[in-house]
Amino acid sequence: MSQKAYGIDELKTLTGKQLGFSEWMVVDQARVDQFADATDDHQWIHVDPARAKDGPFGGTIAHGYLTLSLAPHLLQQIWSVEGARLGVNYGCNKVRFPSPVPVGSEMRLAVTVAEAEEVEGGVQVALDIVFEVRDAKKPACVAQVVYRYFR
Repeated sequence: MSQKAYGIDELKTLTGKQLGFSEWMVVDQARVDQFADATDDHQWIHVDPARAKDGPFGGTIAHGYLTLSLAPHLLQQIWSVEGARLGVNYGCNKVRFPSPVPVGSEMRLAVTVAEAEEVEGGVQVALDIVFEVRDAKKPACVAQVVYRYFR
């Protein structure tokens, strides 16, 4: 997938448009352990492969918020906004984690523009994002994230 650039004034025309998919990325134990250290969330289902092998998921899984936190990294593979002096993560309207991300699995991001509207000084964009795990029946994370791009 190659990144597509959109002008800040073009964003409002993208409502309903699927922007595409990121590349597949492997979620490894080192990344999960680093996230656990950064957040002080060392629950055994994330960081103890020996114990997790006999747990409900058959091995360690990524933190849900680790999955969500990868949105900006994967999103930059899909699109960029030109003509903005600043872009900020404004928040989330909804987030769900329907299925786990097993450590060692491959995950990618799918993005659709839910809406875009003028705000003071720029444009606010709500993106429907879906984190897919290769060969999984359900997505790992479904969310609507909101970014603001300022002129």
